[in-house]
Amino acid sequence: MAPGLRQFTERRAEGDGQPVLDTDAGEELMLVRREVSIVIGNRSPESPGTLYISTKKVVWLSDVDRTKGYAVDFLSISLHAVSRDPEAYPSPCIYTQIETGEDEDGSEGSDSECCDALDLSKVTEMRLVPSDPSQLDTLFQVFCECAELNPEPIEDDAEENNWIFSADQLADETAEGEDSEWNFSQNPTSSIGHSNGDHDLARTVLELQINDHRFEDAEEMEHEHEHETEARH
Repeated sequence: MAPGLRQFTERRAEGDGQPVLDTDAGEELMLVRREVSIVIGNRSPESPGTLYISTKKVVWLSDVDRTKGYAVDFLSISLHAVSRDPEAYPSPCIYTQIETGEDEDGSEGSDSECCDALDLSKVTEMRLVPSDPSQLDTLFQVFCECAELNPEPIEDDAEENNWIFSADQLADETAEGEDSEWNFSQNPTSSIGHSNGDHDLARTVLELQINDHRFEDAEEMEHEHEHETEARH
């Protein structure tokens, strides 16, 4: 798993001090936006800096202090969205949730995001606030494109259960009738439509398969009734 939010001060010596990218691994710069503030956790916004979005990560570098900067890989960003609700945050921004790789109990019990001594390993939220809110849609689109370039790796156990189903499994699910939906919600990975944690999609597939079999049973009964009627005549 990617390391979450981290300090980043690696700037190129020449030019305007852009971040150093891993060009050997094919990393490319996708977008540069100046006058963007960063909000880490529940802290106050940093002074506006420059936002760099590459094919691998999001980098924010201060325009005031060249020793200050942050970066997060797209593999660590579990959610990103445009926020224009003033009740959620006073300024329109890009809101992100960050995977830290730590236990929930440890991250929830920490107040480090509010203190002067910032522990980046426990930061789970980040906001990017452009001075021009009209840039949000463009930022969001680039976030989406880069997220697609960095799909979450599928572990061996998850891959074994990813869209694997057979006629026997389908028959077992159908035979259980109404109880199948309950069993599916209890153990989605053993059912016929588990894909990257998308339980709603898997549930829909299961319901469609069950309904298809119910329709087939109804058609068979209708055909049998027609044959009985013809035989009587």
